[in-house]
Amino acid sequence: MKRFLRLLCVSPFLAVLVSCSLPKVPPEGGAPGQPGATPSITGPLVVPPLSSLRDTPARKLAGGFQRAGWAELPGWTNDDLSRFWPLFLRNCQGLMRQTSGNLAASARATPRAWQPVCAAAVDFAGGSDPAAVRQFLQTHLQPWRLNGTDNRTASNTVTGYYEPLVRGSRRQGGAYQWPLYGVPEDLLTIDLGAVYPDLAGKRVRGKLVGKRVVPYDTRATLETSGTKPPVIVWVDDPVDNFFLQVQGSGRVLLKDGPDAGTTIRVAYADHNGQPYASIGRWLINKGELRANEASMQNVRAWAQRNPSRVQEMLNANPAVVFFREEAVVDPEQGPKGAYGIPLAPRRSIAVDTNFVPLGTPVYLSTTWPSSDRPLQGLVFAQDTGAAIKGAARADFYWGYGDEAGAQAGRMKQRGQMWVLWPKQAGEPSAR
Repeated sequence: MKRFLRLLCVSPFLAVLVSCSLPKVPPEGGAPGQPGATPSITGPLVVPPLSSLRDTPARKLAGGFQRAGWAELPGWTNDDLSRFWPLFLRNCQGLMRQTSGNLAASARATPRAWQPVCAAAVDFAGGSDPAAVRQFLQTHLQPWRLNGTDNRTASNTVTGYYEPLVRGSRRQGGAYQWPLYGVPEDLLTIDLGAVYPDLAGKRVRGKLVGKRVVPYDTRATLETSGTKPPVIVWVDDPVDNFFLQVQGSGRVLLKDGPDAGTTIRVAYADHNGQPYASIGRWLINKGELRANEASMQNVRAWAQRNPSRVQEMLNANPAVVFFREEAVVDPEQGPKGAYGIPLAPRRSIAVDTNFVPLGTPVYLSTTWPSSDRPLQGLVFAQDTGAAIKGAARADFYWGYGDEAGAQAGRMKQRGQMWVLWPKQAGEPSAR
């Protein structure tokens, strides 16, 4: 991964590849007061009594926080909060989920700290009034500037990601030759921390061969194997297939069969544990493209000119993502992030949970892609990513479709964060 990060300067195309959430853990479950179950995100917000939220040991965050005033948040009064309140309530449904104390899971915002705020949100009647929403937030929350490990104001890279749309079929045939796989039955995910406490948070993936656990198949090995994983859908373009795996989830428009015209979602379920490698870099190293030509369009054009070498190109990346199928219930909602809450366009980010716990509202100050125009507003820390490391490092979720993809592909800006935390709870904390 460190080698891959050094390639970012090559082109915006490579920046898209690093901004993905691959690999990430499956969305967390949980319901008010109960570990492990899935919170309701369709019904009304239910806030359990504080006494029913069992506390678990605190988890140390890597950075620091400095108390700030609302006036210090650049552009705070300009943020349009007219559609923000339903997202705040939905995030509260995740905040009220009981923590399990599992150190292998990403750090989450402390439920007991948020219980009074979410309880007040249930009784708040001004959700359709942006001014009232702003006043509610200012009354109940305290901004904290995020500092790095050196205790200085953190400033870091903000990239973007999105949910792509591809065309597919339930059956292999014709143009539909590129599989999106479900989770293989023989894939093992081993929590090393459960065996060796010093390795808390570390997982390995593999399979059982005899009595030995060995690394799981690479992409190349999987394609030549006699026993392949179950196929959810076949896609008509190898580059679209690849980039959907890079993004970690996407929508598929089914083009034939009894459900032709239906759009389904393929959501991240797991991966084969192999390291990610850039096909753009592979093409450059092979002399097939120059560095300034490594765009998605040029990769697709190369694939069309060299159909016999497409699998060779794809095999340069040994990592494979496995999916699960979901219905698209609300087209406005994105896929579930690592927090188990559907991502909201321009209101959700992926973070490094060593610095910002999942579920935390964050004020993000950055700029629009390839621009100095300010992009500032309230977002929620609802996702994670292998390349999203460090204080104030963020991946900004742009939403669904080609326009969102264009913005995500160009985004590699600098940004700062302020964590918003309940006033009565002191400094931000994690469980």
